[in-house]
Amino acid sequence: MKFIPSKTPYLVRWFFSNYTWKKPTSKKVLYLTFDDGPTPKITTWVLQQLKNYNAKATFFCIGNNIEKHPDLFHNIIQNGHTIGNHSQNHVKGLKTTLKNYIEDIEACNLSIKKHSNLNTKTKLFRPPFGQLKSNQGKKLQKLGYKIIMWSVLSFDWESKYTKQNCLKFALKAKQGDIIVMHDSLKASKHLEYILPRILEHYNNKGYLFKAL
Repeated sequence: MKFIPSKTPYLVRWFFSNYTWKKPTSKKVLYLTFDDGPTPKITTWVLQQLKNYNAKATFFCIGNNIEKHPDLFHNIIQNGHTIGNHSQNHVKGLKTTLKNYIEDIEACNLSIKKHSNLNTKTKLFRPPFGQLKSNQGKKLQKLGYKIIMWSVLSFDWESKYTKQNCLKFALKAKQGDIIVMHDSLKASKHLEYILPRILEHYNNKGYLFKAL
């Protein structure tokens, strides 16, 4: 496994400055994001944890999961959270042609529209695995997508780390940071440990949790 830092280095953010890595602010605000859902039981649990702290988040959904669980997708929207595109089939950008990649992202966009009344001019997109080629990114931006990356990784999906490790990674976040978690079966064991603690820790420090 390649080494990936839990906090995205400034140099990476500078080099790919056309993507959103964090939201510069002097206020105590954090942006929680959840990838790979909606997932039965897990997404519902996440929604309740967020509600406990009046927290808003951004859910980068997989189109196929939206199609399988439309009621759960509706619940995310009804709870006031923001929806992002995470592709229809969780495709790897570096192993996919431009044509096929764009078609997959647009298919997810259609799933989002089909099961919601969302039709904003700015469409949020996070590439699966954080991978996309330069031409893919440029094409998506021409199509009106805003590419959202992250400044803090929790590694909640990674079995090589303990749940305590994942919490330590997440608690490196400071104001304006975008934190990545996953409302997926694979990440659920770690997520169930870290999310309530993240919310409690930063709530006690006077932070607000906002959607992108």
